[in-house]
Formats: sequence, C-alpha cells, structure tokens
Amino acid sequence: MCAKSSRAVASLLVVLLVLVGQGEATLAQQRQRAKTTTSPKKSKAQLERERRANLRRIRETSRILEQTQKQKQASLGQLNALKEKLTVQKSVIKTISSELQYIESDVRQTATQVQQTQQSLAQLKAEYARLIYASSKTANSYNRIMFLFAADSFNQLMLRLRYIRQYSEVRQKQAAQIASTQQHLSHQLSGLTVKKQEKSSMLTTQVAESRNLLTLKTQQDQVVTKLSQQEEGLRRELAERQQAVSRLDNLIADRVREEIARAARVARANAARKAAARAAAARESTAGTTPRRPTETPNRANAGTAAAPAAEAPAEEAPAERTDRVTLTPETAVLSSSFADNRGRLLWPVGRGFISQRFGRHAHPVLKNVIVENRGVDIQTSAGEPVRAIFDGKVLTVASIAGMNNIVMIQHGEYFTVYAKLRSVSVSEGQQVRMRQPIGTVYTSAEGTSELQFQVWRNSSNLNPENWLSRNR
Repeated sequence: MCAKSSRAVASLLVVLLVLVGQGEATLAQQRQRAKTTTSPKKSKAQLERERRANLRRIRETSRILEQTQKQKQASLGQLNALKEKLTVQKSVIKTISSELQYIESDVRQTATQVQQTQQSLAQLKAEYARLIYASSKTANSYNRIMFLFAADSFNQLMLRLRYIRQYSEVRQKQAAQIASTQQHLSHQLSGLTVKKQEKSSMLTTQVAESRNLLTLKTQQDQVVTKLSQQEEGLRRELAERQQAVSRLDNLIADRVREEIARAARVARANAARKAAARAAAARESTAGTTPRRPTETPNRANAGTAAAPAAEAPAEEAPAERTDRVTLTPETAVLSSSFADNRGRLLWPVGRGFISQRFGRHAHPVLKNVIVENRGVDIQTSAGEPVRAIFDGKVLTVASIAGMNNIVMIQHGEYFTVYAKLRSVSVSEGQQVRMRQPIGTVYTSAEGTSELQFQVWRNSSNLNPENWLSRNR
C-alpha cells in the first residue's frame, strides 16, 4: 500500500507540474497577442486633433457666414463661405470615419482577447479541477506519512518531503493564476464596454455631421439658384472687379519699375563715389613724391613711364543697369534671402479666415463659360479683422484704388507683398515694419463680405501666395 501511495503522489506531482506549465504558457501567449494587436494610438490621436482643428474652422466659417447672411440678398461671399464650410464638413466626416475604423478594430481585437482569455480561464479551471480530484485520493495525513516513511534512505525521505511542499506550492500558484486571469478578463470586459460606448457615440456624431452636410448642400443650392437669377448684376460686378484688378496691376508694375530704377541709381551713385575716392587717394599719393630739379632734363624714354603713376586711375565700372530686377545692397540681399528661405512657412496676413478665391485662372462660381483670373488669393475673414505684415520689410506704397479700397505694398528685398481691400491703414510709405505688425484692417462690402486680396511678387514676376504661406494659421 505504501508503494502504491508513493507512486500515486509522485504521479500527481508530475501531472500537476505539467498542467501548471501549460497554463502559464497559454496565458503568456494570450497576453502577447494582446500586446502585438494593439491599435497605433498615435495615429488615432492625430485624427482626433485633425477633427478638433476642422471643427474650429467650421466655427470660424460659421461666424463669417452669419455676417454675410445678415443681408437678405444672396452674395458670392455667402456662397464662398458655404463652400468652405461644406469642404471642412466633408473633412470632419472623413476623419470621423477613420476614427470609427480604429474603434471598430479595437472592439474586434478586444472581443477576440476576451474570448481567448475566457478559453484560458476555462482551461485553467478544468486543470485545477482535475488536480483537486487527483489530490483528494492521497490528501489524508496517513497516506502522506506512509509516502514519507516508505523511503529507502534519508535523502529519498528529504526528496519526498520536497515533493509534498512543491505540490502545495503548485496548487497555490494554480489558484493565483485563475484569480489573475479572472481579473484580467474583468478588465478586458470593462474596456470592451467602453470601446462599444465610444463607437456608439462616434456613430451618433457621424450621423449628426452627415445631417449638417445635407443642410449645407441645400443652403448652397438655394444660394446658387438666387445668384443665377442675378446674372446681370454678377456680370456688372465682374466687370467692375476686372477694372479694379487692372488698376491694381498697373500700380504694382509702376511701383516695381520705380524701385528697380531707384535701386539702380543708388548703385551707380555708390560706385561713382567709390571711384572718386580712389582717384583722390591716387592723386594725393602722386603729389607726395620728390620733384625733379629745374636743370634736369627728363629722359624721353622714361617720360612715359614716369607719367604713368600720375595718370588718373581707371574708374570702377558701374554695375550694369538691370531693368528686370532690383539691385540689392548687402542688407537687402540678406532680407531677400531670408524671405525666400521661409517659403511655405510665412505668416498668414490675417489671423483667421479661408481662401475664398485661389490664384490663377478658374471658372466663375455661378456664371457659365466665364473664366476669371486672380493675381493673388482672396482671403475671406471676419469684419474688422486686423491685417498684418507677413515678414519684415519696408512699406513701399500706400495708395487707394476704386474697387480695391486702400492698398499697402511692402518690399522684402527683391520680393513684394501686396495687401488690398483694406478699410483703414496704420502705416506710411518708407516705414520699416516687422513681421506680425498690424498694417490696417480688412474692408467689409455692402453685402457683408470681409475679404482681403493678397499677392506675392518677385521683381516683376507674379507668384502663387499659397506656395508661400504656412499651412498652419
């Protein structure tokens, strides 16, 4: 009976160790899968930031739209604000859809992890049940004592005693694994509930934003219909704008030519001044030599050689006059290079708003078969919005043109920025300005549209401002 009891306890310990090892391996594999299948939180956070930024843009555009809607008559400014809001609204819905994909992926992964943990827990409980059942057969004190005293030697006795202790420890470890797995399962179930609630909330938001999109489309169609009924007025407005643009183009061209000529004159004057200074220095040097005696007869052969130093030094050649670009001084060259280095990172001329009409040639938003050309970009903003210099420079021109209101032109070396449609101006010609310095306020039309015309030039070449302005406002 002793031998039989000994073999039963030994077999039980072996089975127990194997079962515990399998349970640990299963739980470790399940937790490793949970780590490797986690969604990239960084990308999800970026989507959330993008959605918040778009919602902020929608709020700004809504304020601008409200100002244009105060007038009963539909206007292009109102249509442009609706288009911008519609575009941003689509971006919001697209971002929400991307976020939903992440949430749905998280829900699926968490559900899979819950299922795997439940299977692991069931396996651990089954193994523990088999262990308890097997141990119950040899659990009484008599069998343990007989198992110990049946040892052939003292060393074997100590070894069997160690087995019994390991048996107790393994049971405790198995029970701890079950408790840990149950706790892990409870945490996963809680996370799954949270993710499902987040998904439900995001779906509700998506439905609401989709309804807003449909409302905006309806409003846009209504405004287009009203504007289509005002074709004669739109054509008259377009003709007036084209005349104003032509006057502005002429003003810019004249100021650029004048600045090119002025810089060339300054360069020539500086070159002549330096040449005169060198000639004077050469004459002083010649006058300081020892004169010949009156009785000495100059050697004809050496006369030409002696007269050479006294001859007037050749004047420095004036720089060739350029008619296509500004002649830069060392200071303006540094400023011009700094402006060019900040391409794509320049400050916006207004703190808030959107581009209502882009650079170049494009179709009229209402009139069919009509192409309009824009030398810069129109930035629609709020009434009374301050206009600021986008970079350090010098105010070259302050003028007023019918259809463009007040205009400020700032020079940045060989680059020029033009700010038109200003209600008021707070700078003067020749004044040095710093980046972010206010130069005026935007003009608001009778239709309630507050719009800034902004242009960028390099000498006589017209540039696309969108390539120069920062994407972040």
